[in-house]
Amino acid sequence: MEHFHLVKSMTSNRVVVGVTGGSGSILAVRFLENLTEVEKHLVISEHAEIVLREEAGVDKEYLNKLADYVYDDSDIAARISSGSFIFSSFVIIPCSISTLGKINSGISDTLITRVASVALKEHRRMILVPRETPLSTVALRNMAELSAMGVIIAPAMPGYYTHPKTADDMINFIVSRILDLVGVENNLIRRWRE
Repeated sequence: MEHFHLVKSMTSNRVVVGVTGGSGSILAVRFLENLTEVEKHLVISEHAEIVLREEAGVDKEYLNKLADYVYDDSDIAARISSGSFIFSSFVIIPCSISTLGKINSGISDTLITRVASVALKEHRRMILVPRETPLSTVALRNMAELSAMGVIIAPAMPGYYTHPKTADDMINFIVSRILDLVGVENNLIRRWRE
């Protein structure tokens, strides 16, 4: 029992965040800005750097400053790539459909996909945030298969019961739900019936 408490205390404050080249990079920015009271480990893919500049108007240095530890996506030997590195959650936000397919196929050719392979084999919480529409049958099949393995698929779909007025309101809704999934309290949205 003592070992369980030790492992739980080691994992409860570490979140690994992967940012891929899918559309929706502003979600990663807002997520990292609001991911508090945890140790943040960040990996940004090469394609994500381009999308961050184009969509969100920020460079990777801005995101790097929001993290405690930063890794290069080509460094598949980084400490977070090992099953002995304990973390509570791995969030890929946004998760490109290509990355999602690689994870489901067991391809670990980057640090992000390697950490995903580790999360699967170690049965750690993994949350994928795809932002794509419409979805192909291949993407839906990959999502269903990953969900069956215990992966949380949290598409970037805003709720409308909060009566969003701006794009920021919709971004905050999605980010709030992801923060809820990793156990970080937030007040980004008005909760249902509050």
